[in-house]
Amino acid sequence: MFSKILIANRGEIACRVIKTARKMGIKTVAVYSEADTDALHVEMADEAIFIGAAAAAESYLVAHKILAAAKQSGAEAIHPGYGFLSERADFVEAVQAAGLAFIGPDPRAIRAMGDKITSKELAAKAGVSTVPGHMEIIKNAEEAVKISGQIGYPVMLKATAGGGGKGMRIAYSDREAHEGYLSAQNEARNSFGDDRVFIEKFVEEPRHIEIQVLGDKHGNVIYLGERECSIQRRHQKVVEEAPSPFLDAATRKAMGEESVALAKAVDYCSAGTVEFIVDKNKNFYFLEMNTRLQVEHPVTEEITGIDLVEQMLRVATGEKLAITQADVTLTGWAMETRVYAEDPFREFLPSIGRLSRYIPPAQADGVRVDTGVFEGAEISMFYDPMIAKLVTYGETRGSAIAKQRMALDEYYIRGISHNIPFLSALVAHPRFAAGDMTTNFIAEEYPEGFMGGALTPRIQTLFTVAAAFMNAVEKSRESQIPGKITELTPPQDRSWVVSIGDSAVDARIVPLEDYAEVAIGQKRYKVMSDWMPGDPVFKALINDEKVAIEIDRAPIGYRLTNDGVSADVRIQSERGAALYRLMPEKVAADMSNYLLCPMPGLIVSVAVGVGDTVKAGQALAVVEAMKMENILRAEKDATVKAVGAKAGDSLAVDEIIMEFEETP
Repeated sequence: MFSKILIANRGEIACRVIKTARKMGIKTVAVYSEADTDALHVEMADEAIFIGAAAAAESYLVAHKILAAAKQSGAEAIHPGYGFLSERADFVEAVQAAGLAFIGPDPRAIRAMGDKITSKELAAKAGVSTVPGHMEIIKNAEEAVKISGQIGYPVMLKATAGGGGKGMRIAYSDREAHEGYLSAQNEARNSFGDDRVFIEKFVEEPRHIEIQVLGDKHGNVIYLGERECSIQRRHQKVVEEAPSPFLDAATRKAMGEESVALAKAVDYCSAGTVEFIVDKNKNFYFLEMNTRLQVEHPVTEEITGIDLVEQMLRVATGEKLAITQADVTLTGWAMETRVYAEDPFREFLPSIGRLSRYIPPAQADGVRVDTGVFEGAEISMFYDPMIAKLVTYGETRGSAIAKQRMALDEYYIRGISHNIPFLSALVAHPRFAAGDMTTNFIAEEYPEGFMGGALTPRIQTLFTVAAAFMNAVEKSRESQIPGKITELTPPQDRSWVVSIGDSAVDARIVPLEDYAEVAIGQKRYKVMSDWMPGDPVFKALINDEKVAIEIDRAPIGYRLTNDGVSADVRIQSERGAALYRLMPEKVAADMSNYLLCPMPGLIVSVAVGVGDTVKAGQALAVVEAMKMENILRAEKDATVKAVGAKAGDSLAVDEIIMEFEETP
């Protein structure tokens, strides 16, 4: 076994590899850029080596810097994690030429499976069903439009070296094919250094299901069940689970055996994933093979009990797999949500900044958090916006979902925008609970974007009860401050008006020996909680239901969040509530005649100038942030009055790009 390895990556995956290496008694070497000087993976590793500027192209993607760091540290092998250099065959060859071991497959397998066109040809030869399409490289946008029309819309434009949702666009028209080709090409060039694009038919209403495979250098390959990854946004996975609620044993076996056959065709050794589209009749079609560890690998580990990083390390040293196909059993259910630094209320635009508060749920009772951040860490514009992967395990799917919902409610992040409200709404959705999902789930359920979860009567009641309880605790504590004049009537004996929006109720708390009761009208709610002022999460049993509600201070009361729903809850005396209703409402400034930069990012291009007339839906500018291009479009017909930004400018969120005036 290796005595020391270098991890050519950053963030949560570097931390994940370090944990297993430490368990196996292997020393680790981290590499870091200027932006990651204080990163968690740097702190966790046994040693760390600086490799360059913040931009990945000047640090994590520079092979000779990685190799120099390995030589300097005396590492015997390199683990690539995922992304960056993990699927670069030339990097593997350079590692081997330097006399080091690569903890992953050999260059031949990476080269064959990393190119989507070549991999589909190999799959077809192996008898694996593939999606129809045009597998030759598209020369330009005009040819993309022509071929898309021949295949028939909708089509998928894919970068041949793409992955992780980058370099991929769905087109339903000639215009979208033209724009999609250019964006896919640009993203692929910037992310992978390869701008080749091909086109295939987009299968509507599909499920995205993948098979985990594991091979050694002695020709042994096994599959470890499947992962359901159908909940996606912009082809980026959002929720993953294992096993799939859709597959039966026969389909699982057929998909697994075909995956093994494909892996054996390229002498695959290490952990890898074969991805499929599965239609409503359980017909499956090969998409691609990822020759690396997947982001969602923890759910497979949870239901099989197999540490995939450990297996990668053992295989890389030449060990035979100690696990046979007969040894693989799937027990229980696991679910993973990807917690990202993005604003779901602003079309999921990336968010950067410092984590002023970061309190993950406790990792116990089937809850696992894989992360590379900590309170005070900074989310940089230079890398992927992932904060953490939240994994829950239960004996049943329902149990895994229940734990996921509770863990999301307890996950407290402040300082940046994040997608936890959206994740909470997803896993609480009745359709998700029923296992009724396709890759169109998010588009179908949130066609106008995410506006927040619904304030149901249940949540409204929970917020009212929690606010009344917390208010009583705070008032009681205030009355005990030395030198403070205690009110003649103890605050817990008073009735308070609790308001959410236009709804208001009288609430009174009755302290009892081991718990408290909140009386709302004729109903009483039993509350057991050890919450104290200052705690950011209210955890309690309310009528024997376990709840977790996030708390932020509001001018009058609290802003509470649960199940993806946030609401301002006002706590007032009867007189205060009456006066509040007389207050004038503050009207927000009208910014409808401005195009604002929706996120901190780089202006790639500006498509219009002063005096130009634009139509609703017309592309106005392209902004790049966190390795993704975002096309900004006109919301209405107008004339450009002023342009305040140009290509190459770096803008902050809500900076003005251009101003409009109404078209006569």
